[in-house]
Amino acid sequence: MMSKDRIDQVFSPEIPRMHNLDEIDRKILAALHQNSRISYTELGQQIGLSRVAVQARINALSEKEVIERFTVVINPVKVGLSVSAFFNVDIEPQYLDEVAEKLDQEPAVTSLYHMTGPSTLHMHGIFADMEEMEHFLLEKVYKMPGIVKVESQLLLKRYKSRMGMRL
Repeated sequence: MMSKDRIDQVFSPEIPRMHNLDEIDRKILAALHQNSRISYTELGQQIGLSRVAVQARINALSEKEVIERFTVVINPVKVGLSVSAFFNVDIEPQYLDEVAEKLDQEPAVTSLYHMTGPSTLHMHGIFADMEEMEHFLLEKVYKMPGIVKVESQLLLKRYKSRMGMRL
């Protein structure tokens, strides 16, 4: 449970105000970011609104697509996915969208970004073991059209991982 003091602390004056969001919306988002399963009643008590008002605001934030979705964060190691890797993938420009769409459909791929700089796509994937990662590279990625180069980096230790954006 995030206390009212903690919610106020999250929105210190150094954090820029988000476009089209008032202070109450920001407090709701901060509380949901900490615990998306919090009840409307409990959240209302924390920020000084009724359950109905909290529900209406969350619905409005969802309709405006400020809140994209509610989800759960799963620890990959606890479900047998012990290899976490980051990939920089260089692709011939005419194949970018095709490759991105194919990679988007791969269950092992957890994030995929079109980047500036030395590589075209930056990708993160999680795998049960090195053999599964090798199979993914050999049988999926390397066989895609337009792949020029793939560089990989294995995660040794996670210090911080943030889902969604900083409030």
